[in-house]
Amino acid sequence: MEKTYKSLTKKRSGGVNFSSMQIPKRKSEQNRQHDNDLHLTPRRIRELKEELRKLEERVRPKVVEELTRAREMGDLSENAAYSYAKGRLAGIDRRIFEINDRIRNAITIEGGADSQGRIRIGATVTVEVGGRRRSFEITGSQETDPGSGRISHRSPVGSALLGHAVGETISVRASDREIEYLIVSVE
Repeated sequence: MEKTYKSLTKKRSGGVNFSSMQIPKRKSEQNRQHDNDLHLTPRRIRELKEELRKLEERVRPKVVEELTRAREMGDLSENAAYSYAKGRLAGIDRRIFEINDRIRNAITIEGGADSQGRIRIGATVTVEVGGRRRSFEITGSQETDPGSGRISHRSPVGSALLGHAVGETISVRASDREIEYLIVSVE
């Protein structure tokens, strides 16, 4: 008889609904900027759903099988394989919970400018700074990659660009000087 993740969780938890619970965080994790940013692109949501499917359909069942085999070895107090499998299962369950929570609470980012041509999260902006042109995609904090031109809407440049349109100039304070960005295009 094959048991599903939900039935095992329900059995183990005594019927507690985990979907309304929050994951406890270490102090080092509590101050991360992206933890409470719910903005995700449709691409990132698809990636999370694929990771979730893989964990639930392939990875977790294998670890449950390992745990069962290790449990059958006998004395659990000195069974390293059992302890390892139990820890792995806890980590996988935690990741499944985190992904479900992120997907459930996600605010989907729409691409492009808003209806008035102003920059919003999801827009790709080309600016001119110091005679050079640079392009940025304004994303949620969880998807930033400044080296690839993906900046957070919470970053100094990203937050300064929000709400502005082509032809406008914004200023961003960087250490001891002001840097001016001329908005060339918004897609």
